[in-house]
Amino acid sequence: MAQHNLYPNVFRPLKIGQTEVRNRIFVPAHTTNYGENNLPSDRHLAYHKARAAGGAGLIIFEGIRVHKSSLGRQQGVNGYEAASIPKFSEIAKAVQGEGSRLFGQILHLGRHIDGNFARMASWSASSIPWTATAPAPHPMTENEIKLVIGAHADVAANLLEAGLDGIELQLAHGHLLQQFLSPIANERGDKYGGNLENRMRIVLETATAVRQMIGADRTMGVRISADEFLQGGLTLDDMCAVIFKLASAVQLDFVNVSHSAYHGSYTISTQMADMAFSNQQFRYLTEAISTNLDGLERKPVIMSVCRYNRVELAEDMLATGKADMIGMARAHVADPDLVNKAYSGNVKDTIPCIGCNQGCADMLAQSLAISCLTNPRAGKEADWPAPLLQSTKVKKPVLVVGGGPAGMEASGILAERGFSVTLADSHSVLGGTLNWLEKMPLRKEFLQLKKRQMRRLEQHKVNLQLECKVEDDMLEKHQDSHIIWAAGAQAQAQALSSGGLALTLEQALTDPEKLGKKVLMVDHLGTWAVVSVAEFLADIGKQVSLIVPTGIAGWKISIYSSFALKHRLKEKNVQLIPGHRLLDFANGRADIEDLSVHDSTQALLADSVIAPISGKPNGPPDKDRAILNIGDSVSARTALEAVYEGHETALFLGS
Repeated sequence: MAQHNLYPNVFRPLKIGQTEVRNRIFVPAHTTNYGENNLPSDRHLAYHKARAAGGAGLIIFEGIRVHKSSLGRQQGVNGYEAASIPKFSEIAKAVQGEGSRLFGQILHLGRHIDGNFARMASWSASSIPWTATAPAPHPMTENEIKLVIGAHADVAANLLEAGLDGIELQLAHGHLLQQFLSPIANERGDKYGGNLENRMRIVLETATAVRQMIGADRTMGVRISADEFLQGGLTLDDMCAVIFKLASAVQLDFVNVSHSAYHGSYTISTQMADMAFSNQQFRYLTEAISTNLDGLERKPVIMSVCRYNRVELAEDMLATGKADMIGMARAHVADPDLVNKAYSGNVKDTIPCIGCNQGCADMLAQSLAISCLTNPRAGKEADWPAPLLQSTKVKKPVLVVGGGPAGMEASGILAERGFSVTLADSHSVLGGTLNWLEKMPLRKEFLQLKKRQMRRLEQHKVNLQLECKVEDDMLEKHQDSHIIWAAGAQAQAQALSSGGLALTLEQALTDPEKLGKKVLMVDHLGTWAVVSVAEFLADIGKQVSLIVPTGIAGWKISIYSSFALKHRLKEKNVQLIPGHRLLDFANGRADIEDLSVHDSTQALLADSVIAPISGKPNGPPDKDRAILNIGDSVSARTALEAVYEGHETALFLGS
């Protein structure tokens, strides 16, 4: 293969053990919740086939449970049932048929299941819950340890029988094998606890059993957490020692370097680091592990993951020589074709991963199938196939009212399908509420969504009518058109007992300097909206207090982001006032009430009070005409729902 001009390192082939891959980009194992009855599904097949067709060199199938005690939920996929083998075989053939390779990650979740699904206690090294609200796990006996070690080997054999190209043994993210490794999760007094050599014993025995089962001529490696980011847990120095000993004792063809532990604290919010984190914050982990393994006679292939959401970041890391492959999980959720687009020079057409975690991690936390805010087609590859984007035979023109995320998405997809589209908006610029994020550095990555949507509008020649108020005369003019209403919602704020109103977020962000020094906020919404503004105001020097009637700031945000958010709010001295509500504000005094105590009020000094409530939908006029209503003009929600509804409506209009 000739050297690629833009990405010479990305598009070099590589041999991992006995497996040849066509380039240096892989899709890491990531839970999709697409399983059915604990088996791989047709949805899995379509999802992975799309990413293989999109150019990925390697795909690693999500964590495959090795034993009943690790199932957790019906969407969790197992590899020990005979019925799983033909299912995996179909997926392997589909992925390999597109020129990619498929590995399977084998794991036991340990204490991370609550036991309700399988009706049995979770298993772990010791009886230590992973978080305050979790049940205490069963400390495994030595017989149970031997059972699980053998189960890993058996499942590895099943996957290779199914035609997969290799095995990844999961030692990362605080799952069972890491629970034995970690001093904070293992307080055993037998040969599997105590010093590092003993805590490592199950890891060594499991890796040895798997290698002996599959033989030296099949590809096998491990995924590790290079640092647990957990006080009292495994450090980078610890893991350098562990992986060197393991790679010296067992033939490892690759080491996939990740980080964190599935633990109810800050660490879990680094595992799928959101847009508040940069890729550069995690690279040193791969560099340290790679350098540490330089002394081995047969150094494994080194893989690096986390926040590689652009191919240029992958190229940059590969150029250092410290990594041989780069994992892009959420980036592939957002755009299955990102590798092919990079190869053909169409990077600007890539659907961006913005690190919002709303469609992937947040859905995962609710035990729902993952989706993607910027790519609503993720996980719907079979239900929403590409041919739906082909031109329709009968193309009535379309008027889209509202240029926020919903309206832009609908307009772009319709134009791509061949419709003549007019997009009207009352403002001078497109973007709706996304435009407020221009002021907020930690949330600005959201603007990549707007940038991609606007590029689609330009490519497919959508007729823009800005500073245009849509009234009856315009609707009459378009009476023979499809009309899609995406006019958003009117910002609302809490009414005060004295008759006035608190500020909306939009009013506050118009000129933050006018807010004064002491800013009091109320989180009625539980989404990113209020807490992100609180963080921004603290960043520009305001003294921020945040009233949280429910008791938890941003309570709708999943643990994959919320623990890091809480950490940052604490660092920035944002005072949380849980279990209270705002009563009134006047003359620099805010009256608040303690919701846990009868007739308990107090006064706080404040220069301004910001207390948004759910917006009032700007619904379509009540006229005798067919108007499709989408986004916040239906109900004020988030960009996740807005983009989804815009995409779905446009995809099926006229079908």
